[in-house]
Amino acid sequence: MYSTAFRAYIAAEPLRRARRRHKRYTYGDQWSDIIDDPASGPVPERTLIERSGRRPQTNNLIRRLVKSIVGRYRTSAAEDSRYTSDPTSVDVRNSLPELDARLLEEFIISGCAIQRIVAERRPGGAGIWVDNVSPDDFFVNRFTDPRGSDITLIGMLHQMSWPEVVNRFGRGSRTRIASLRRLFESPATRSALAPDEFLGMSLPADADAFFTSAPDRLRVIEVWNYEGRQASRRGRIAMDMVWTCRWYAGDGTLLDQYNSPFPHGEHPFAVCLYPLTDGEVHSFVEDVIDQQRAINRLVVLLDTIMASSAKGALLFPIDQLVPGYTLEHISALWARPDAVIPLRRSGELPQQVTASSGGAGAYQLLDLQMKLFDNISGVGDVLLGRDISPSTGADLYDARVREASTVITDLLESFRAFTDRRTAKATRTR
Repeated sequence: MYSTAFRAYIAAEPLRRARRRHKRYTYGDQWSDIIDDPASGPVPERTLIERSGRRPQTNNLIRRLVKSIVGRYRTSAAEDSRYTSDPTSVDVRNSLPELDARLLEEFIISGCAIQRIVAERRPGGAGIWVDNVSPDDFFVNRFTDPRGSDITLIGMLHQMSWPEVVNRFGRGSRTRIASLRRLFESPATRSALAPDEFLGMSLPADADAFFTSAPDRLRVIEVWNYEGRQASRRGRIAMDMVWTCRWYAGDGTLLDQYNSPFPHGEHPFAVCLYPLTDGEVHSFVEDVIDQQRAINRLVVLLDTIMASSAKGALLFPIDQLVPGYTLEHISALWARPDAVIPLRRSGELPQQVTASSGGAGAYQLLDLQMKLFDNISGVGDVLLGRDISPSTGADLYDARVREASTVITDLLESFRAFTDRRTAKATRTR
């Protein structure tokens, strides 16, 4: 299972790479895409812009988009009383309104909503605990059913402290704990170590993360597999399908193994990948990145046009300079409202030049791109609380909001379906 889990992890590298890019764009780093520079080879786009003498400008509309959708979800969840305030509930114990809001951000950015639901004792007490799982730490076999019914292997990477490793796998035995210490202190466990079948192969750049963790943490890998177990029934051999969990150290050493201990008999994960067309994930943010890039480039263009346009330049004929005055004197006097500038009797008079920026077409194109961004994302003026007349009645306003929400309804309903499945699994985890 260790090699199978590693294979599933490296197969998800394109998803992790796309997520990192989408996250950069969402949180404002929008000039780091690698561009081919004929003079020096591949460089970040920011470097290429700066080399041309321009300043990279960012008008981050994606972050506004994400915050608007999350805000809309939290508003509707409050209106629908989606979460209970019972202090003994799973909702309150896990701060699910906040946890789900942060997960929805992830869902919009990467198209992945992943949570782990377990029953265990923690500093907050014993009970059902729900955790958001980063797609960077997650792996699963390729599946195509949006409900996940064809998942047969699933798991995640953990970064544990030494006391947590002892509590989970020490079994209260000094001999066992000493064995664990030797295992996790060995160089093979603390360094990159691919299964033999992958040696010599070209692996993705983040493959080492499967085996290693932060310097003060220990890598532990949780793998769940849906597999057959031989059983006897009335003298006949039968095959039972069960979910089995295995825990591995970074080097593949098996730490523990058991069948699903939960009443539901399944793995502890709730998963939704959106929209999962033929097993592919295409996030909401992915749809608007090209428009965001076009807007940023137009803003840089307009900034360059404005910076290079003549703004109040003074053309002062040299032969008009009166003895005792320099051009610096004239410049200082010209800026004063009550200044007196001496001139000769005849000759060409000074004149001030203020040139048009010449960017009218760029402004129109920028306005078009902004409208395209709103149209593609579906988050327009109404959802942002703009363009609302004071005379608009509550019923009309609600109708406009419902109409404007149509484009994001599929996204939000998919997420709500995910939280319903999560809650159902949580109630069957006790």
